[in-house]
Amino acid sequence: MTQRKPAGVGFETWIERQIREAQDRGEFDDLPGAGKPLAGLHEPHDELWWVKEKLRREEGTALPPTLLLRKEAADAREAAGRARTEAEVRSILADINAKIEEAIRKPMSGPPLNLMPFDVEHVVARWRAAR
Repeated sequence: MTQRKPAGVGFETWIERQIREAQDRGEFDDLPGAGKPLAGLHEPHDELWWVKEKLRREEGTALPPTLLLRKEAADAREAAGRARTEAEVRSILADINAKIEEAIRKPMSGPPLNLMPFDVEHVVARWRAAR
């Protein structure tokens, strides 16, 4: 924990002294990215750069968890339709059904889920009919 600023010492002087002492102790040595240019310096100024960086780190989504699960369920339905084997269809549906059941047991933030687990036998029957 840092010390309190002594009385009679200006903030700038006190902060500069703390930085200098930390440098002397080597606390700034080997920091990640040391000696490398800052990312994005060549790009135009963007006030929302930090929002875009956060979205990139979180795989480009700002959707609430319930909407993400709905999207994942829709993607699973399409993937099951494109599956090559019945076992693959069943595997896809088992994975998404487990997530849906978990979300029903432990409610997630966001709008209501309004999603029930897939009827595996019904989806498999439709998959067979499409073949």
